[in-house]
Amino acid sequence: MSAPATRAARVTRTPDLRWDLMAVGAAAGLVAAAALVGWQLLHAGVNIFLGFPPLLAQWLPHVGPGTPVALVTALLVVVHGPRLAARMDWRLLAASAWGTAVVWTLSLALVDGWQRGVVGRLTSDQEYLYDVPKVGSVLGMLRTFSDHILTNQPVHWTTHVGAHPPGVFLLFVLLDRIGLGGGGAAGLFVILVGSSACVAVAVALRALGAEDLARRTLPFGVLLPGAVWVGVSADGMFAGVLAWGVALLALGATRRGRRADGAALTGGLLLGYVLYLSYGLALGGLLPLVVVALTRAWRSAGFAVLGAALVVAAFTAAGFWWFTGYEDVRVIYAASIAQTRPYWYFVWADLAALAFAVGPAVVAGLRRAAAAPRALPAGPALLASAAVAAVLLADVSGMSKGEVERIWLPFAVWLVVPCGLLPRRQIGYWLAAQALLALAVNHLLLTVW
Repeated sequence: MSAPATRAARVTRTPDLRWDLMAVGAAAGLVAAAALVGWQLLHAGVNIFLGFPPLLAQWLPHVGPGTPVALVTALLVVVHGPRLAARMDWRLLAASAWGTAVVWTLSLALVDGWQRGVVGRLTSDQEYLYDVPKVGSVLGMLRTFSDHILTNQPVHWTTHVGAHPPGVFLLFVLLDRIGLGGGGAAGLFVILVGSSACVAVAVALRALGAEDLARRTLPFGVLLPGAVWVGVSADGMFAGVLAWGVALLALGATRRGRRADGAALTGGLLLGYVLYLSYGLALGGLLPLVVVALTRAWRSAGFAVLGAALVVAAFTAAGFWWFTGYEDVRVIYAASIAQTRPYWYFVWADLAALAFAVGPAVVAGLRRAAAAPRALPAGPALLASAAVAAVLLADVSGMSKGEVERIWLPFAVWLVVPCGLLPRRQIGYWLAAQALLALAVNHLLLTVW
């Protein structure tokens, strides 16, 4: 490249970086404002139930057994991740990325220690495992599940069991029945499933013809700061299930033959099951709709609908009607801490909380995607847009007042897609920023999840 051309390229890149840093600065300003206003609300006696606004956490600088492993993992991904992602065989890359994400997520959880960081996360009196011993018959539990959602009765489910459809509780009951009960096994299961979400996103991008983008974004998926809450919250597991449902549908829609039909059917089964993991994940339906709209693979769409319908039919036949559960949850949500959490604050402070989960690289990537809408291929751009739309719809609904750093993880994992627009020579710096944010959160704060 000639000297004038080099100078011209440098001139065009510098303003882009400045705009990226300005966007990150604006996000940091939003976080600061959410913190200041949140503390003012707490001092005024408003119970927003956040120990460290806008996060559900408390200030507690600490280190733990996971600290050295987290530091080494982050360093290896920052230094070698982009190069390996660009060159490795695809299947080996996918397996390596999943394994690295598991190590990263588990090491972050172990900063709080095995008992507090993993075992105790799902065993409190508000969590799923607390109610597992109450289940005699699985079918009986499903048949009477809605009878115990409302909390104004002597016998009712704990907070998280009753606030979700029975699909997630059923998973923990079945784990217990096969000998994997207890917080340790359940926590590891959640981490294994949740950590696979980054691979599923990459698989979906590749299936839609954007392999180069999938390879470029995969390291960002591995080091997503949201890993702090994937280990250990059930919402991290939800992210993995939803992502694989979309990925398998994309594989089925872009291939032919029985294996394609099987992928679409399996994707539909997962997407149907997502509806019974969390009521809010109905918004996740925007993602498979994008895949169908892009590919117009009606045969695969039919198999996916069949799979989802089978799940709905099974739960309905077992005695649980989704809409009844949802209406009951609206009642208990209105009577919960949500009644003292002001909508006017959380409608924007939730976005500040999300910034902790996605990190500065995602903010910069989204800035670039907004500035140049055609810079991304149509499929990846629409998937990222669907995730943004799901977040905004959940935000304005008033049903997500706080704690969205974990609740919105199923949408956050798709927001790494625009990170593929970041210049190659800057990727290491942006990855380092992602890792530093996650390390800072986990070492300076004690999160509930």
